[in-house]
Amino acid sequence: MVVQRHGHRGGAAAVVSVVFGAVVATGCSGGGGGPQAPDGVDERPGGGHPVLAAAVDGLIAAGSALARTSMETVTGGTRVTIQGDGGYDFRRRMGRLTVVLPRDPAGAEEHLPVTELLTPGALYMKNRGAGVPADKWVRIDTTTLEDGNLVTGGATDPLAAAELLRGARTARLVGHERYEGATVRHFRGTADIAYAARRARPHARGALAAAAKGFTTMTVPFDAYVDDEGRLRKVKHRFSFSNGTESAAVTSTTVLFGFGTPVTVRLPDPGDIYSGRIRS
Repeated sequence: MVVQRHGHRGGAAAVVSVVFGAVVATGCSGGGGGPQAPDGVDERPGGGHPVLAAAVDGLIAAGSALARTSMETVTGGTRVTIQGDGGYDFRRRMGRLTVVLPRDPAGAEEHLPVTELLTPGALYMKNRGAGVPADKWVRIDTTTLEDGNLVTGGATDPLAAAELLRGARTARLVGHERYEGATVRHFRGTADIAYAARRARPHARGALAAAAKGFTTMTVPFDAYVDDEGRLRKVKHRFSFSNGTESAAVTSTTVLFGFGTPVTVRLPDPGDIYSGRIRS
């Protein structure tokens, strides 16, 4: 999983190589649309979406949850999917995921699962890539990533995915659905990364602000599912990248369940963090 950052915020900006070099995305482009409020009622810019903002707060009130993640990337006709499984403590703002990478296109042996520890401002990874000892962790400052770790780690931080909804510029109620035994309201709309960075809680502002500087277009389409207790149960974001000659679409999905399940995250000791060169 190699992160390369080049250039400026336009044209050839923010080269992010995801899935151990399987996907390269440069710059970002997305759709647009006018602001709307709950149930399709128009809402003026600057107001956000109260139901979605409350759903983010509902996660913090719930304390913790189990999580499943999926990141699907399509570039040059090739589709790659990364699956993650773990849990998140929304009050401590820390999570742990086991991320399973796909088999190499050439048919080589499958990668070992990557363990990811998610914290405010930092991402820790074990089984990080070539050149890293098996017993060492790699630490990445997410505020230095041009995507704010929305896609780099192969899984969007569940709390960052939720906080991005605070930047909803458009949202309409698609309808009520049954999802994993619960009745949920399905909202569809677009979020603005820069707007979300301004409205997010302090722990998420740094990463979202970094993403706001790195993407050429701030608009991110989403589908969000909120249960009867006002908690976010599922969110899907669709990121689009282009370097002018090749484009890539990244769909990041986060599913939350098992609310209140204890989630333990122990950060590595300083001596367990690898500081050497990482080969691509």
